[in-house]
Amino acid sequence: MDLKDLFKAPENDDDDKAPQKESPLVSLQSDLKLYNDSIKEVSQEIILEGISNFPIFITHQHVVNLGESILDKDELNTNWSVNASTLEECVEKGVIDKSKKERFIAQYKNPHEFMCLFVVVPEGANFVFNPYK
Repeated sequence: MDLKDLFKAPENDDDDKAPQKESPLVSLQSDLKLYNDSIKEVSQEIILEGISNFPIFITHQHVVNLGESILDKDELNTNWSVNASTLEECVEKGVIDKSKKERFIAQYKNPHEFMCLFVVVPEGANFVFNPYK
């Protein structure tokens, strides 16, 4: 799934007059433009240092106990914080089921071209691959 796929609002033919609430993911896309180089640098370090071949970046607006904080929204005056993690930690903590690890690896995109994001919002969470700029 790409980040833009999460922007599509559900269609509601019954209530055409209701104002559309802007998705919080619009602000994520804006923040990712600022964060792009930092995320790419951390991703490359994770791979080059042999920590993992599968870096994952947790994007969130609340406290998340997964990964290590690399970009804090309060310090940067942005809307989203980012934690750096790995496939291995996500499996260890149950975010990715052990039985689905190989399937995840098969879907994982080139980490030199795409950032793997685990986008956490109040309604749930999803993995998204967003291209580096």
